[in-house]
Amino acid sequence: MDEVTGAQLIAESLKTQKVEYMFGIVGVPVIEVAMAAQAAGIKYVGMRNEQAACYAASAIGYLTGRPGACLVVSGPGLIHALGGMANANMNCWPVVVIGGSSDQNQETAGAFQEFPQVEACRLYSKFSARPSSLEVIPSVVEKAVRTSMYGRPGACYVDIAGDMVNARVDRSKVRVVSCCPTPPVSLADHRAIAEAISVLKAAKRPLVIIGKGAAYGRAETALKELVEMSGLPFLPTPMGKGVLPDDHPKCVAAARSRALLQADVVLLLGARLNWILHFGLPPRFDPDVKIIQVDLCAEEIGNNVKPAVALLGDINAIVTQLLEGVRKDGWKYPSDTEWWSTLSDKIAANAKISKALALQSAVPMNYYTVFHHVSQLLPHDCIIVSEGANTMDIGRTMLNNYLPRHRLDAGTFGTMGVGLGFAIAAAALERSENKGQRIVCVEGDSAFGFSGMEVETMCRYNLPVVIIVVNNNGIYSGVDPDTWKTMAKMGDLTSIAPPVTLLPEARYDEVMTAFGGRGFLVRTVEELRSALQLSLSDWERPSLLNVLIDPSSDRKQQKVERKGDLNDPDSRSSKARPD
Repeated sequence: MDEVTGAQLIAESLKTQKVEYMFGIVGVPVIEVAMAAQAAGIKYVGMRNEQAACYAASAIGYLTGRPGACLVVSGPGLIHALGGMANANMNCWPVVVIGGSSDQNQETAGAFQEFPQVEACRLYSKFSARPSSLEVIPSVVEKAVRTSMYGRPGACYVDIAGDMVNARVDRSKVRVVSCCPTPPVSLADHRAIAEAISVLKAAKRPLVIIGKGAAYGRAETALKELVEMSGLPFLPTPMGKGVLPDDHPKCVAAARSRALLQADVVLLLGARLNWILHFGLPPRFDPDVKIIQVDLCAEEIGNNVKPAVALLGDINAIVTQLLEGVRKDGWKYPSDTEWWSTLSDKIAANAKISKALALQSAVPMNYYTVFHHVSQLLPHDCIIVSEGANTMDIGRTMLNNYLPRHRLDAGTFGTMGVGLGFAIAAAALERSENKGQRIVCVEGDSAFGFSGMEVETMCRYNLPVVIIVVNNNGIYSGVDPDTWKTMAKMGDLTSIAPPVTLLPEARYDEVMTAFGGRGFLVRTVEELRSALQLSLSDWERPSLLNVLIDPSSDRKQQKVERKGDLNDPDSRSSKARPD
């Protein structure tokens, strides 16, 4: 008989479904699964924390359109991965988690790391199941992969009992399952397309909002043609950056608040009216704004704001439909309108403020100085991973993206700690495809701490990652070393130190050096430029730049624009999302 183990069936089934990457941490009972995956031709990356492993596997899903696999042990291992599953669901990224669990004959008996894993994962996934026998493993794996991609993408979970991993079955008894095809493409109703074009043509202040759904849906080619043919201004969401280049003449990202507030018609492409877009409601939006909503998920249509036109279906297909309608009509929004003038004035004013901050020569540096010089040195085709509070928000405005799916950040769930897992996934993909792209991970010092041990993973696999830790000694803000020493002399720091503080001038660079990578301590512009240039040219090992900035550095003061007070200089808040 040609016998096959449960571990082999899992690995072969994943490979049949074109799952090419697996991230995880091995232990009883899943060590053999990882070995079988490698034998089947799946690339296995051993991580240091299951949460980071799940972040990496989901990033593969976003970058490739096919889910990555996350392999975890039972009980605590699976629980650690739940954060990554929740993040994937909120971001709408496909991922399949494979979890080992207690032996079937020990259930309810207090087995080692026994936990109701299938039930727990139902809260964090689209599909959660345990194969009832070895024979049906291929069917369950196929359903998990297919469900992760079809409809609104998300996380799926497959549970493997410990005694099934090494159990054997005659291969002839195993149900043969072929690879599931890519998700079917659906078009919007042609009457709704005509109505959408009519609403756009009647708009005085139109705006296109490009979300990460447009990036995931590979809509960049059709979208570029639509924007350039129609002449419409566009605003990318954080991970919508790069679907069209940030330096595109129709991009109004530098006038974000004004564009959102004054637009009378918004074409919403693969973005949701959630907290990132202020729910589409006043005071950040015009109360009478007309939304043309394009989404793959019917349940998302009308969420928070009733759309003037609803276009349900595949985003690339719908953009192509809109493009054909605009081409047929020969319509183009004029470039000499008052709307364009208003947006251009705001872009110029914000650029002037940011430039003044960027050119400050004080030491320690501020955020704007750091990002100004980093932006000058980054290759246009690099993948930028970013997380942190000010670090991520300011970096979004100053670090341009020129290609789709080249920015990964905290996303819809606002999850901190995703950065290093995302960077590892992007670097593993780069290593395989050999496109010559660098992965640059820009981290706040607090955000870096969540998954900092993954630098060992980067060094172990020689991944081409450059980490830039923008270190302000705290969460949001910290204190300088002298203040810290003074507080330490006053008594117990647990009673004195502000909860937002971290250890001043912590040597994160030495953590990277300890594992064999390059570490740089950076205090000045000259040191920053030198270290970054050297790191970008070194393909043999990862680097970390520990960039010390002023602990009191903050975002530029923001004017929270509202109808009727657009010129009120006192309407400001440093906590507003930057333009």
